[in-house]
Amino acid sequence: MSIAEYLPVLLFIIVATGLGCLLLSLGSILGPRKPDGEKNSPYECGFEAFEDARMRFDVRYYLVAILFILFDLELAFLFPWAIANNHVGIVGFGTAILFLVILTAGFIYEWKKGALDWD
Repeated sequence: MSIAEYLPVLLFIIVATGLGCLLLSLGSILGPRKPDGEKNSPYECGFEAFEDARMRFDVRYYLVAILFILFDLELAFLFPWAIANNHVGIVGFGTAILFLVILTAGFIYEWKKGALDWD
């Protein structure tokens, strides 16, 4: 593989970064600046905070976030396998099935433990 094959990706990254920086700077230059007491006050859901910012959160929020990341990464690993399916043969297919079985077992374990229940 030569570096010329990666040129479109590099060009896309450069254009996207440049466009993002341009739009952010234009927004900060052209945007209205009318700060007042209400805009600068800290709030949560439209009303004043009534507790300490360091209060404890339920662990289920974190479990759902970890499950989302886990299954999102599962898809990220499956896309290259699907593209290279002709090259990896039956061994690659078996490996992908084993990968899916392990992740499904983990999902069922989390489900049975009640990590997905919001009651």
